[in-house]
Amino acid sequence: MVQGTASSVGKSLLTAALCRIFRHDGLRVAPFKAQNMALNSAVTPAGDEIGRAQAVQAEAAGVPAAVEMNPILLKPEGGMRSQVVILGKSAGSMTWNEYQRMRPDLVRIVDDCIAKLRREFEVIVIEGAGSPAEINLRTQDLVNMHVAAAADAPVLLTGDIDRGGVFAQLVGTMELLPPEERRRIAGFVINKFRGDAALLKTGLDYLETRYHLPVLGVVPFVEQLRIAEEDSVGLESRRRRKAIRNNDLKIAVVTLPSISNYDDFSALEHEPGVAVSYTASPIEVRNADLLILPGSKSTVRDLKWLERQFLIEPILERPILDRPTLGICGGCQMMGMKIEDPDRVESRQREIQGLCLLPIVTRFERTKRTTQIRARIDAPSFFGSPDEVGEIEGYEIHMGRISLTEPARNPFRILSRNGEPCDAPDGAISAIEPIVGTMLHGIFENDRLRASMLARLREQKGLTDRAQGPAVASREAEYDRLANVVRAAVDIAAVKRIARIG
Repeated sequence: MVQGTASSVGKSLLTAALCRIFRHDGLRVAPFKAQNMALNSAVTPAGDEIGRAQAVQAEAAGVPAAVEMNPILLKPEGGMRSQVVILGKSAGSMTWNEYQRMRPDLVRIVDDCIAKLRREFEVIVIEGAGSPAEINLRTQDLVNMHVAAAADAPVLLTGDIDRGGVFAQLVGTMELLPPEERRRIAGFVINKFRGDAALLKTGLDYLETRYHLPVLGVVPFVEQLRIAEEDSVGLESRRRRKAIRNNDLKIAVVTLPSISNYDDFSALEHEPGVAVSYTASPIEVRNADLLILPGSKSTVRDLKWLERQFLIEPILERPILDRPTLGICGGCQMMGMKIEDPDRVESRQREIQGLCLLPIVTRFERTKRTTQIRARIDAPSFFGSPDEVGEIEGYEIHMGRISLTEPARNPFRILSRNGEPCDAPDGAISAIEPIVGTMLHGIFENDRLRASMLARLREQKGLTDRAQGPAVASREAEYDRLANVVRAAVDIAAVKRIARIG
């Protein structure tokens, strides 16, 4: 089990790396995290919703994602409430106290999922959440030491040195753990180091002497890694990852307070000659070569936020300036004529006017649609034409269903959902050409679509030459890169001995 001294210390990536390493070593391996709190989620081949991190880890392990890998997902909604997803399906919106009343049933579900995975795989790499030393949460723990005990799993304790104070993090965590939990810690890993590991010797010796436990490795900071991060904590480091040049394409993604699935844009971030900024600046929103309104867990609340941030006017000016705008999922819904929520599924407001950029109405329903899809271009837009792009893959996660208020072209036509053939239109294209909305996530992972769209944006900007640079690495190549870094930095043989592997 990989636990950490705090949130965002690199537990998810270290878990993914170990999954990849064990896979390379010929073992059948799967990830597990009992409870995830995140707005970045994914859809399994069975149509169940789980945390994005566990889907990534399953991909690194070379196995299909399954709901047993993340049986509980909490999606914060604001107002001290979260949508609770249990075994891949929404169980409704709850306060923390309401959720805690379900704890006996949740414990049983978690234990059953661990048992099922252990029957099917040789190795389970378990990820913790936050810190195991949160005194106020110890009696309610469902994801850290409870899981370690249930699985009888030795724990690697990980600290993030990039933010400073890593030795205080590790020592403080150890000192706050009760003796029976401290005994489960089998070693330390220091993560995200920039520099010469020899400079840490005094601190490493202190840890090993004080606790009689090995420091199993010092993992270097891995730059520009194209692997989805768990949640918006990681968004801070992505506000703008590279300097903007005059001939770069400038893509602005609006940083909605409840932004979800922002890993949609990871491939764009790594394109040469493309500068992706996550912004709430009216000037950037108005002037970007492409503006994207991303997915949102709280569409109505984020729509009101746009008004408070004085962003609606610059968004509405973009068609006049012939600058393209794309809405994805919640962003697409905001761009419609209105949003209806008669059952108050998402907010306390039954109806609200949208931005009126697309001829659609959104109506929230109690049943969430979670599907993996195959689709094709239906009508030409700045995405390109059907012949250029071919079939694409993506996924849907939404409770709001859109319908057209007048005849309109659709950017995509869905050909299958969860492997079942279908023929369904998606989204809408405005009569004012450069405005498109889609309910599909993951579309920019399709290389031909991404290349086609960027070519059109460059043409519109008057850039005749394609930007030169390395091709965007595949996710498979990135998993291998991460695994190679971790294998070189961590004593994997010792990890296997600790976990009784082989």
